[in-house]
Amino acid sequence: DKGSKKNHFIFSGWMGSYSGIKMNDAWKEDCLDGLSCIKIDYNPKNTIGAMWHGIYAQHPVNNWGNKAGGFDLRGYKRLTFWAKAGEDNTTINEFKIGGITGEFSDSDSASIGPITLTKDWKKYEIKLDGLDLQKIMGGFCYATADDVIPEKGMTLFLDEIRYER
Repeated sequence: DKGSKKNHFIFSGWMGSYSGIKMNDAWKEDCLDGLSCIKIDYNPKNTIGAMWHGIYAQHPVNNWGNKAGGFDLRGYKRLTFWAKAGEDNTTINEFKIGGITGEFSDSDSASIGPITLTKDWKKYEIKLDGLDLQKIMGGFCYATADDVIPEKGMTLFLDEIRYER
């Protein structure tokens, strides 16, 4: 939920054709649990060039490896999250943690995908066993290509993104 003290990463790392993204991180309709969830709308007609888009949840805000930050997540076994789409057969190429590079790089990364979403909430898991999680600045990310989503664009809903032991 927006404003929760348990939130440590901020959805600030907009990537690719980010001009087509609209995000509401306090969406209150048809959320899985709690007071709010995240709603991301993407319209490929409002973009220039990249033909893909995504958003990283980062620490600190807008950190692309140029600032010290992140969290020690050692001991966590999985990242779980719930996702759904505005319409069936919406593909997300990748959901990910870590992977930010630069002077202050993430210590590791893991991902799942591609995943084809439906209009129903479903729980997903990224396994973290065996990873070096001593410094993670890219706490969660999604990315997808324009050629795997509906031509008119897509809506992605995310809720209950959690690191679990």
